[in-house]
Amino acid sequence: MDQLMLSGHYNRGSEDISRFAQLGIKALRYPVLWEKHAPAKDTVIDWTFSSERLNDIKQAGIQPIVGLVHHGSGPVYADFFNGSFAEGLGEFAGKVAEQFPWVEYYTPVNEPLTTARFCGLYGHWYPHKANTLDFFKILLAECKGTILAMQAIGKINPNAKLVQTEDLSKTHSTPLLAEQANFENKRRWLSFDILSGNVTPKHKLWDYLLGVGLTKEDFTFFAENPCPPDVMGINHYITSERWLDERIEKYPEHTIGGNGYHKYADVEAVRVGKNQGPEVLLNEVWERFHLPIAVTEVHLHCTREEQLRWVEYIWDAAQNLQAKGVDIRAITAWALLGSFDWCSLLTKPAGIYEAGLYDVRSFERRPTALTKIIKSLAEKGSYEHPVMNGAGWWNRPVAIQYPLDEVSPTFKNQKSTSVKPLVVIGKTGTLGKAFSRILEFRCINHIVLGREDVDISNIADIERMIDQYKPWAIINTAGYVKVDEAENEPDNCFLVNSIAPKHLAAVCKKHGIQFVTYSSDLVFDGKKNNPYLESDRVSPLNIYGQSKAMAEENVLTNDPQALIIRTSAFFGPWDQYNFVHNALKSFKNEQTFVAPKDVIISPTYVPDLVNTSLDLLIDEAHGIWNISNRGSISWAMLATEVAKRSRYDPRNFKAVTLSEMDFIASRPNYSVLTTEKGFELPNLDNALDRFFKEQEMLAV
Repeated sequence: MDQLMLSGHYNRGSEDISRFAQLGIKALRYPVLWEKHAPAKDTVIDWTFSSERLNDIKQAGIQPIVGLVHHGSGPVYADFFNGSFAEGLGEFAGKVAEQFPWVEYYTPVNEPLTTARFCGLYGHWYPHKANTLDFFKILLAECKGTILAMQAIGKINPNAKLVQTEDLSKTHSTPLLAEQANFENKRRWLSFDILSGNVTPKHKLWDYLLGVGLTKEDFTFFAENPCPPDVMGINHYITSERWLDERIEKYPEHTIGGNGYHKYADVEAVRVGKNQGPEVLLNEVWERFHLPIAVTEVHLHCTREEQLRWVEYIWDAAQNLQAKGVDIRAITAWALLGSFDWCSLLTKPAGIYEAGLYDVRSFERRPTALTKIIKSLAEKGSYEHPVMNGAGWWNRPVAIQYPLDEVSPTFKNQKSTSVKPLVVIGKTGTLGKAFSRILEFRCINHIVLGREDVDISNIADIERMIDQYKPWAIINTAGYVKVDEAENEPDNCFLVNSIAPKHLAAVCKKHGIQFVTYSSDLVFDGKKNNPYLESDRVSPLNIYGQSKAMAEENVLTNDPQALIIRTSAFFGPWDQYNFVHNALKSFKNEQTFVAPKDVIISPTYVPDLVNTSLDLLIDEAHGIWNISNRGSISWAMLATEVAKRSRYDPRNFKAVTLSEMDFIASRPNYSVLTTEKGFELPNLDNALDRFFKEQEMLAV
């Protein structure tokens, strides 16, 4: 799968590089991929795009680190086993150097050990081998290709330098599996050892390598052509440290494997509290090689504040090591444009995008909060934001998924008790309760207020509340939600839904406080008959919808930087005041349940809504955003789906028309939401799966 095509970079080109330069970065890992430039053996290479982009990078004062093969095996005519991969890569590298003689830093093959595992040991990538000998042959081919590439480049540019990237792993284990862990900890250095010409009869794995079918002649080339990295490119992820345990009853089935002698679970070390962390592992690199180090990939697929905390965690580790005399040159924000479907190792479309410094799911790439931390670290060496006060999840009790018999590690959730809070207004509502629960889980300092704590229709009382709590952001989840009753109580509805958010927005603007509030799909009349976008004209059919439409206008007039989130028909696992819970309760109790079959909506799972809202808040997104789970369904079909998944008999359920529902307020027959901003929640099926799984857990 081609992530670059999905990223939109080929369309934006120079504009992207200009944005990157504004971050204050000093170097940029940039692809000039072999299979892209020479997909067929006799291709006349078109260098236009790469020439333009590398020139842009050069003009911006950024040092490019050019990658030639990032994933897999290069173009289709390259073969790991007949020499054509290594020789072909060397030939292509020479052409790149001729075209760009000024480029100094190269990564001919990214993570050769990892790629060899995926191509030769696990069978994930072409040529889909799954045995030890082929794994090592592929690794040797990649290392030989790297050396031939650097030799060819060196003929053009004698000052060229090798930045050799590799995943930095470490395996921990129970005493029984110490030998297996010891083997894996020796193997992790193998690509560096091969390149350096150090795999000789003195190497600790020499006998093993010959035992699996390699010969001493396989290593002659490397001994005669040593090419140690000029910079050790270390990619370290939270999953890189592993824990092996023969007590398989403690672990789920999918984690269990073996080595022919023992059956054991292989899990992330952080999940049992056995991880040592990047500072320890980077120091091991230094102690073994004493070569300059750069952390060449820093990324965590998680919520936004955890991504920020992970960058700071790696940065602090690098700073601490540098202070101790370790020659560590850089950390690398990975990847600027995010990653598509890496969770499937690019083997199948999973529809999962991991945002990087920019979110590129719409053509207009959107900067995330990661741009701010990178720019701040580049310019000042530090970064401050209230969410940084919380410890990363890997340093909190939530990290422990499989408790061991030993004493658990000590954790500290908050660094300080004096940090500014995030204020949530709406203590008793569905959203307010969900925010409280999720903010606690995400370790973000917060306060949840109800109507007895602050009168949001009174500007003076809002000012008092801000003076008392000094929040950095306010999320308003309060609202008049009774659609039919609103027809008879318009003044109260407009006071709560329109005037109060207007006052909050004005006061937040005055004090420089971020503000988030919520709107509804009922601002639309349903005549469009295809999903509504943020830019579609509002035309509400009822008082409630009118109050929300007025709120949108009022809020953005008073605070253009406010974030307004339109959502639809939300349901969640932690309260019983929603359609899905009502249907579930009725089916369980064999009560009559009625729902319209001609009203089409886009239901929204509350945990997804809250987590997305928080990410957008931290990113300082503003304006109107439509947020609901992907997909559309009628109320009646949603009820049927609830009955099906819960295995209750729906014989007391009746699907009717909207006109038969006896509603007081008019409602649109179609109010499905979608977004033109490229931000998507998981689909409705996925949301319902998680809802019912959560119900099972709560029942236990």
